[in-house]
Amino acid sequence: MNKKNKNLLDAHIKSIFTLYSNGQIKKALDIIKALINDYPNEPLLFNISGICYKANNQLDAAVDSFEKAIAIKPDDIKAYFNLGIIHMEMGKLGNAIRFYEKVLVLNPNYTDAHYNLGVIFKELGNLDDAVKSYKKVLDIKPNHVAAYNNLGVSLKELGHQEEAVKSYKKAIAIKPDFADAHNNLGVSLKELGHLEEAVISYKKAITIKPDFADACNNLGNVLKDLSQLDTAVIAYKNAITIKPDFADAANNLGIVLHELGQLNDAVKSFEMAIVIKPDFADAANNLGIVQHELGQLNDAVKSFEMAIVIKSDFVEAYRNHGKVLMEINRTDEAMVSYESAFSLNPDLDFLLGDYLHIKRKLGIWDDWATHLNELTIKVNNGLQATSPFPLLGLIDNPEMQKKSAEIFSDKFYPQSYDLPKIEVYPRHKKIRIAYFSGDFHNHPGMHLMAELFECHNKIFFELIAFSFGPDTHDKWRQRVSVCFDQFIDVKLKSDREISLLARKMEIDIAVNRGGYTQGGRPNIFAEGCAPIQVNYLGYPGTTGAEYMDYIIADRALIPEDKQQYYSEKIVYMPNSYQVNMSNREVSKNSLIRDELGLPVKGFVFCCFNNAYKITPSTFSGWMRILSAVEDSVLWLFESNTTSNKNLKNEAIKLGINEDRIIFAKRMPVEDHLNRIKEADLFLDTLPYNAHTTASDALRMGLPVLTCEGNSFASRVAASLLRAVNLPELITTTQKQYESLAIQLATNPEKLKMIKDKLIYNIPTAVLYDTPLYTRQLESAYLEMYERYQNGLNPDHIYLEH
Repeated sequence: MNKKNKNLLDAHIKSIFTLYSNGQIKKALDIIKALINDYPNEPLLFNISGICYKANNQLDAAVDSFEKAIAIKPDDIKAYFNLGIIHMEMGKLGNAIRFYEKVLVLNPNYTDAHYNLGVIFKELGNLDDAVKSYKKVLDIKPNHVAAYNNLGVSLKELGHQEEAVKSYKKAIAIKPDFADAHNNLGVSLKELGHLEEAVISYKKAITIKPDFADACNNLGNVLKDLSQLDTAVIAYKNAITIKPDFADAANNLGIVLHELGQLNDAVKSFEMAIVIKPDFADAANNLGIVQHELGQLNDAVKSFEMAIVIKSDFVEAYRNHGKVLMEINRTDEAMVSYESAFSLNPDLDFLLGDYLHIKRKLGIWDDWATHLNELTIKVNNGLQATSPFPLLGLIDNPEMQKKSAEIFSDKFYPQSYDLPKIEVYPRHKKIRIAYFSGDFHNHPGMHLMAELFECHNKIFFELIAFSFGPDTHDKWRQRVSVCFDQFIDVKLKSDREISLLARKMEIDIAVNRGGYTQGGRPNIFAEGCAPIQVNYLGYPGTTGAEYMDYIIADRALIPEDKQQYYSEKIVYMPNSYQVNMSNREVSKNSLIRDELGLPVKGFVFCCFNNAYKITPSTFSGWMRILSAVEDSVLWLFESNTTSNKNLKNEAIKLGINEDRIIFAKRMPVEDHLNRIKEADLFLDTLPYNAHTTASDALRMGLPVLTCEGNSFASRVAASLLRAVNLPELITTTQKQYESLAIQLATNPEKLKMIKDKLIYNIPTAVLYDTPLYTRQLESAYLEMYERYQNGLNPDHIYLEH
C-alpha cells in the first residue's frame, strides 16, 4: 500500500471511530464494507468491523469478521482476544479459553487475556486456575486493582479467607474508593469471625456507594450475628428501598423480625420475598415457621407444602410440615413427612428423636432396638440427635437426658448476655412471683394447679401471670385469671420484650411452667427475666441450662445420688412434687361397662397415657399379663386410629386376641374421671410414667401399678403412690411389675385390700392437700429469696414435713 492510500485509509478509520463513538454503528459499518472492497487484505478493517458488529449485538457477524482478520494475519493478537471476549458473551467458555490461550502464546504478558481467563475459570468453578491467572496478571501489572479484588473472591471461595483479606486490602490500598472491594472484605472478615471489622468495611462500601444494596444486606447479616437486631432491620430495609425486588433482603428482614418477636411483620416480609421470587423455598419455609408460632397452623401447613413443591429435597421443610400436622392431629400425614425427612437426611440435627417420637404415637416399632442404639451413641457422643422431650420416653437414663438437654439448650436457647445482669432488687413489700405459661386454660396443667393459685398467701406474695397461650375464655382460664394480682397476656410479645417487662416489674422469682414441652418459651429465661428462675411441673426433667436456678422435685423423683444429672439445684418437697386440687368436679352420669365397650365380667387393666408413652417392652409385658389372667382386657386411651390398629396387630403377634384391646374415646375430663372407676388396675408406662393421669386414677380409687426407673419422668408414679401411702404398688423390675399385676388380678381379696386402703387414705392424703402443698412451696420460695437477698448462690433446698 502506497503512502497516499495509507493516509486515505487512516482518515477513513478515524471517521469510523468518530461514528462509533457517537453510536452511529450502521454508518460506520457501511463505510467499513466499502473500504473492504478497496482493501480486501487489510486485517485492521475486519477487526474494526468485528468491533462494530459486537457493539450492534451481531455476534455471529463479529466472529466472522475477526476470523477473516486472522485468516489474513494468523498472528493477529487483537482478533484472537476479541474472539475470546465474544465467545465469553455467547457462553462458549471453552472456545474463549482456547482463543485467550492463543493470545498468550503470541504474547505471554498480555494481562487482559490472563485476567479474562481468571474470570472464566472462576465461573467454571476452576478456582485454583482462576487464582493462577489473577496472580499472573499481578506479576505483570502489580497495580491491577480488579485482579486483586477478583483474586480475593476466588481465594474466599476456596476457603482461604486470610489470603482473601490481604488481597482485598491491596485492592483498597490502590483504590481507596473501591466499594466492591470494601464489601468483599467485609464478607471475608465476617467468615473469619471479625464481625466488628466487617461492619466497618460494609459501612465504608455504603459511604462510597450509597445505593449499594448488596452491602446494605450484608451489613444487616453481620449486625444480626452481633445481635444488633434493631440496627439490622434498618440495614435490610435500606437494601429493599434501594432495590425493591431484593428477595434475599426481604427474607433476611423476616428472619430478624421473627427473632425480635414481631411476628406479623415477619410474615409480611416473607410474603414479600415470595411475591418477588415465587420459587423462594427458604422464604416459604420461614413463613411457615412464623405462622406456626402465631397459631395459624393450616396456613403453616400450606407454606411448608409450597417449600416442598419448590424444593423436593427440602429436608427441614418436611420435618416442619410433619411437626405442624402432628399438632393438628393429622398424624398419619405427619408420619409421611417425617419419613421423607428421615430418608433424605437421617442425620439432620434433632430429627432422630422426633422421628421415633411420632413412630411411637402411631405404634410403629420397626427397627426399634437399632434406632435406640443409634440414638444412644449419638447423644453420648455429643451429637444433636434429639430434642429433650422425646428422649424422656425413649431411654431411662438421667445422664443422657441431661446431656441431650444441654446440647439442645446450647443450640437453640443459649444464655443471652445482651441484657445487663440483674442487680439485686430492693426487698419488696411482697415477694413478686411470676408464673410463665401457655397453659392458662382447659389443660392438664391447670387441672393440677388451679387451686394452688387460689391458696397462695396474698399477704406475703404478689402473683403475676405471664400468659403466652390461647385465650380460650373457658372456665379454667376464668377461674385462674382472677387469682393473680396481674394477669398479663404476652402472646404477641417477643421473648425479649417479655423479659424486659418482667425486669421492669422487678419480678423476684420467675417460674417456668413449660420447659421444652409444646408451647414453651425457654428464651424468656435465657434472656434473664428474673434473678431467681425455677423449672416447675410442666417439664419432667432437667433443662440443662445454667440460667435455670432450681427444679421442684422430691426425694422419690431425684435421689441425692442423682443430683449430678440436673443442672438446676433441687428443691425437695416434703411429700410429692406434684400439686393437685383438693377436689375435682366429676360428672354424675350413670356409667356401666357395656356402654364403655368393656366386658361386663372379667378383669379390666387400663392405661390412659398417650400412645407415645407405650414402648415395645412395656406393651410386651402387658401382653404377658393378659395371657396369664383369663378373661382380662386392656383398656387404653384412644390416641389415633393408626395407633389403635398397630397395637391390636402387635397383640396378635404376641398371641393375644385383638378384641382384648379396647380403646377409650376422648370425652370431657369430668366424664373421664367418672369412667375411670370402671377399671380394676391402672398399669403404668416406663420410662415415661403417668403424671396427671395417675393422680386422677388414684383420686377415683383406682390403684396404679408402677415400675420405678432412674430418671425424673420414670419415678413420678412412685412419688404419687408414696403421697397416698400406697408404696406396695411400687416395683423396681419388670419381673416384679408383671408378677404383682397378675397377683392383684387373680387375687380379688388382695386387690380389695389395696383399693380399700386407697379409698381410706384419699381424704387425708397429702397428695390432695392443696393448702398444705402451697405452704410448703411458699417455704421453698422464701428460702430461695432469702439466699438471693443475702448474696448466696442457689443451693439444694430440703423442706421438712
